[in-house]
Amino acid sequence: MNIREIMRSCPVMPVLVIEKVEHAVPLAQALVDGGIKVLEVTLRTEAALASVKAIAEAVPDAIVGVGTVVRPEQFAEAKAAGAKFAVTPGLTEKLAAAAKAAGMPLLPGVMTPSEVIAALELGFDALKLFPAEQAGSLGMLKALGGPLPQALFCPTGGVTPESATKLLALPNVGCVGGSWLAPKDKVNAGDWAAITALAREAAALRS
Repeated sequence: MNIREIMRSCPVMPVLVIEKVEHAVPLAQALVDGGIKVLEVTLRTEAALASVKAIAEAVPDAIVGVGTVVRPEQFAEAKAAGAKFAVTPGLTEKLAAAAKAAGMPLLPGVMTPSEVIAALELGFDALKLFPAEQAGSLGMLKALGGPLPQALFCPTGGVTPESATKLLALPNVGCVGGSWLAPKDKVNAGDWAAITALAREAAALRS
């Protein structure tokens, strides 16, 4: 799958910070059961890559990727763990080259029109608007749609279930990123039913 196909697979891409590997599979299964199959596991914890590997092996319906990729070598590491795509908070030529070398679909982060143009020049037309709230979110995306209609966005950062509905109605938004689907207290309590319920609500945001 290319990155646009991945983005169109679910209205919400959950941003997952997994602290314990044993949470990875039940968390992923709970989200998939609720209709959310595209999962971004952020590389912010020591358990991240092992969690990606566990999900890739045990939850075949999940499309698991990695987020918070900031070093070129992380693409090969993530691919070896079973990741199907990667997300970065920003974009450099080294990151772009490493993603292409690894054959890893990449959703790079941008915040300004100049960064969008730079990403387009590097061959990326599917982008993460980050941090979305600080970048202007809905207003910024409407403004970017005029001069840069070829860019498809996944706004991430400060997105809520309420704002997601308005964002998903824009023609240049393929999905949104959100952390509300996996609340830390629900994960730590093993309340997978509650997470499935949140996923089901998120999956219905774009009917």
